[in-house]
Amino acid sequence: MHTRQEKMEAFGRLLDVMNDLREKCPWDRKQTNESLRPNTIEETYELCDALLKNDELNICKELGDVLLHIVFYSKIGEEKGAFDVADVCNKLCDKLIFRHPHVYGDAKANSASEVLQTWEQIKTKEKDGNKTVLSGVPDALPSLIKAYRIQDKARNVGFDWDDRRDVWKKVKEEIAEFEVEVETLYNNAETEEANKAAKRHATEEFGDVMFSLINAARLYKINPDNALELTNQKFIHRFNYVEAKAKEKGQALKDMTLEEMDALWNEAKTANKTTN
Repeated sequence: MHTRQEKMEAFGRLLDVMNDLREKCPWDRKQTNESLRPNTIEETYELCDALLKNDELNICKELGDVLLHIVFYSKIGEEKGAFDVADVCNKLCDKLIFRHPHVYGDAKANSASEVLQTWEQIKTKEKDGNKTVLSGVPDALPSLIKAYRIQDKARNVGFDWDDRRDVWKKVKEEIAEFEVEVETLYNNAETEEANKAAKRHATEEFGDVMFSLINAARLYKINPDNALELTNQKFIHRFNYVEAKAKEKGQALKDMTLEEMDALWNEAKTANKTTN
C-alpha cells in the first residue's frame, strides 16, 4: 500500500489533471452541475454494482469515477467563488468530528448500536443540520432505499418494534388489506371513477405491503435493495438459460408452452446450484 505522502501526491495530481481538463478540453469546459448530474447517478450505480459483486478491480475503478465527479463539482464551485475542494474536505472533517464525540470528546460509546442511538440527535444539533429526524432523507432516493432509510432514522430515536417478530403480524395485515383492495379493483368497480378510486387504494395498499416487508428486512439486518438485486440477477441468469436452451432446440420462447418453459426453468435452477 502507498504511504500518506504518496496518497497526498496522487490527490494533488488529480486536482492538476482536473484543472487542465477544465481549461483545455472543450467537453469538460462545457459541463455544469446540471449536465453532470445524470452521469454522477450512473457512476454511482456502477459503483454499487461492483460493490454488490465484490469485484475489487472494478470497485477501485468506479471509486475513481465517483471521485472525479466530486473534484469536478468542487472545481465548478471554485470557479463560481462559492467553495473549493478544501472547503468540501474541511466541512466533512468538521462534521465527522462533531458527530463522533466518543472519539473527539468525552462521550462514551462501546458499540455500534450505542453510536447510532445518539447519531440523529447529534445531527439535529448541528448548525445548518437536519431540522427534523427525517429531513435528512433525500427526496431523490429510489423509493425502496428511501423506505429503508426512513425506517432506520425512526429507529434511531426509538420508534421501532420492541420485538422484531411482531413485524410479521403487520406484514400479514397489510397483505390482507391489499388482497381486499385488489379484489375490489377487478370485481366491483362498476364505473370509470370507481375503477380509478379502487386502483388508487390498491396501489396505496401495495405500497404498505412493500413498506412492511422492507421493515421486516431491516429488523432482520437484511438490506432489501441488495436482496432484490440478487433476485434480479438470479432471474436474469435463469431466464437467459431458458432462452439459450430454447434456441438450441430451434424454438422461440413465444412459441413455447408455459409447461415447456417451466421445465427449462427448473433445469436452470439445478444448473445454478451445481455451479455455485
